[in-house]
Amino acid sequence: MMNLQTKFSLIEPNLLSESDDVQAWFTLKNSEYGFEGSNIPGLNFGFNTSETKELVAANRLTLLSHLRLDPEWVAYADQVHSNRIKVVAEGGTYPSTDGLITQIPTLTLGIQVADCAAILLWDSTSRVIGALHAGWRGAAGDIVPMGIEKMVEQGANTRNIKAFVSPCISLKNFEVGQEVAVQFPDEFVDYEHYQKPHLNLKAFLKHQLVEAGISKEQIEVSDRCTIEEADDFYSYRREGEKSGRMLALIQMTE
Repeated sequence: MMNLQTKFSLIEPNLLSESDDVQAWFTLKNSEYGFEGSNIPGLNFGFNTSETKELVAANRLTLLSHLRLDPEWVAYADQVHSNRIKVVAEGGTYPSTDGLITQIPTLTLGIQVADCAAILLWDSTSRVIGALHAGWRGAAGDIVPMGIEKMVEQGANTRNIKAFVSPCISLKNFEVGQEVAVQFPDEFVDYEHYQKPHLNLKAFLKHQLVEAGISKEQIEVSDRCTIEEADDFYSYRREGEKSGRMLALIQMTE
């Protein structure tokens, strides 16, 4: 059993230091922790992994207890690499969904990743938050501009929205086939320095955020790579079925 007083390793967006109205976290692997008998070391939060659902649920409860969040008041996206986004008003798991938007204070939104990017969005002035799952399929499917449009429909103003792009796979490690590369503008695909095309997912996501009207000064993109930093991050490309999932969480305070 884990000691609930343990200090877990988490990333908090620097942009959040400017506001008391929103709190957000991105978990690291925390490979030194975990429940006895688990198949995947550390704090794996993915029900779509080789871990038992009971142990994943226990990991989630442990984290939420550590963060003092109500487990009944967390909305999770049951992700399928789509561009489908739901506006939510209560906790639970939302099937076939890769984006969540809410105006409800203290309702936490959760996105799980292991190489894809989690994008956390907030407008503290209009009191709207969002969480998006963006791998190459979601990015190519415009989940970012669609998510921002949904936030605007709920009252957000793009001039006030701030965005955090989580650690994810880097250009150096994101080899893709030509069928994937052609779905992105050439400026975000490196055709020259590798045998096969490499996609700059982070740069493309930032480009989409700016194109949607968010100021560059209000966008924070993590420079960390899930492939390269095996001690801190799960990576499906590196670990395959043995990979766990990190969790990105965002919540408006009352």
